[in-house]
Amino acid sequence: MLLIQITQMTDLSLRTVAAHASAPRIKNIRRDDPLVARLRNFTELSAADLAGLDAVIETELTVKKRRDLVLDGYEFCKLCFVRDGFAARYKLLRNGKRQIVNFVLPGDIVGLPGSFLDRAANSVIAITDMNLQICSLEAFVRLCYRRPKFGLLLSWLAAQEAANNAERVIDVGRRTPIERLAHLLLQIHFRLAIVGRAEEFAFDLPFTQELMSDALGLSVPHLNRMLSQLRAEGAIGVSGRRVEFVDLKAVQRLAQFQPARPARIPIAAEFELT
Repeated sequence: MLLIQITQMTDLSLRTVAAHASAPRIKNIRRDDPLVARLRNFTELSAADLAGLDAVIETELTVKKRRDLVLDGYEFCKLCFVRDGFAARYKLLRNGKRQIVNFVLPGDIVGLPGSFLDRAANSVIAITDMNLQICSLEAFVRLCYRRPKFGLLLSWLAAQEAANNAERVIDVGRRTPIERLAHLLLQIHFRLAIVGRAEEFAFDLPFTQELMSDALGLSVPHLNRMLSQLRAEGAIGVSGRRVEFVDLKAVQRLAQFQPARPARIPIAAEFELT
């Protein structure tokens, strides 16, 4: 069970990232990096592009699970590119109830959108051990001025995040409990697949039922009943952390799933005057 306590930032939680700012930067970004794989869905990345991205990464950091990466209401001016591991963006209300806004997966960016606000609007907690590549927001903005392609990429990422978040609103507001569970499983599978972290019909889901219930607005017993129903109907199979879509089309129909497939960024040559 994952317990989350929001208190004033300790020196450790304030400086977890900042203390590494002086560490030697990573020498290069592997071409199998999940963020790079995700960005290549939008546009081609040259060796010079990868070198430019590499240049702004200051360090690589391993974060243990249950560590808060971002705290609601505090300034956060870093972009943390997720190499491995999972996190959750959440809001903790005064009555102690928690709403998970969305999950952070490999290829995602911790600090989007929190680093673009004067104060973070949500907290982010590691729900597994994580491996992060870290740069300052200022360094990334400088990269965007030097290589405008990265500004476009950030816009495309933000648009995809907005589309995913709109589906989360529909989940909680209008989908039935079993539909929202099916939709969440499909969305996570799709997001992992586009960065090469899922099989065609299966993926690993390292979330507790408590986390999933807080994301879906269901009690844990209700969530458990919905999982059992999907299994009993032959739609999915669950073994430990592994989720398999036994009848993928049936689950897609149930959830009315329309993945937010990334559109390509038009190439510059298309706008050159002749």
